[in-house]
Amino acid sequence: MDFVLPENIRLMRDTVRRFVKNDLEPISQKVEEEEKIPESVVQKMREMGFFGLSIPEEYGGMGLGTLGECVLNEEFGKVNSCFRSRFGTNNGIGSQGILIDGTPEQKDKYLPRIASGEWTAAFALTEPNAGSDAANIQT
Repeated sequence: MDFVLPENIRLMRDTVRRFVKNDLEPISQKVEEEEKIPESVVQKMREMGFFGLSIPEEYGGMGLGTLGECVLNEEFGKVNSCFRSRFGTNNGIGSQGILIDGTPEQKDKYLPRIASGEWTAAFALTEPNAGSDAANIQT
């Protein structure tokens, strides 16, 4: 089996690899000690589009899909998972419910702000009678 990444994903991977090496590796230990990612780094992540990796382009995201997201997450994971975690919910559980079941109005209102990093998405998953079983959540 011949596995070759599509060119757009290879280019983005190389960009992320440089960002990780030049911007994140030098501050990783400090971030770990202070338990805070500097706002200047978060802003650069916004500008580079990381908050919208899997959000479709029509809503301001990159629309990379699962393969692209996995490849980029691997690069972020090489330095410190906290950096990937900072934008991770925007690309998964925080935006997927809107993408799958949201009305056109909800998609237009929320997804561009999530993709840009203006808003950080979340998902309230636990309830007393459902635990973390999202299918049994009542509220």
